Amino acid sequence: MLKDIIYDEFQHTVSEILLCNRSILDLLAKSQETNARMNRTIIKSVTSCGCLKINAAKKKIPPETSLEELKNLLESHLEGKLCDSCRETLELEMGQTLFYLAAMCNLLDLNMYDILIKEQKKLKALGLFNLA
Repeated sequence: MLKDIIYDEFQHTVSEILLCNRSILDLLAKSQETNARMNRTIIKSVTSCGCLKINAAKKKIPPETSLEELKNLLESHLEGKLCDSCRETLELEMGQTLFYLAAMCNLLDLNMYDILIKEQKKLKALGLFNLA
């Protein structure tokens, strides 16, 4: 399958080019840093650019609501759409997040594709009861 090859190739490329930050401590710190930058990019799309707006309030969920019905009641709280500039910046930050995730997988002898497949199987098995 092509998709598993892409994951494996990405993980191998990360292994080949990672020179600095090979320590697990460095990777953990860089992972947190890239996650923070990714979050900051989303925040700036609201506070600086304005292409997104967050409109959140406490949700009133009727007690007899089923799990299936929750999908229609719960929202993302987002309004608008990422502009091209914010989208490009967010994609860059998400790419860096994936880079450091792959680096940690390499260091811990884990395979990103295998992890993805296991998570997919778990999600399918648990369905709505996963509550992710």
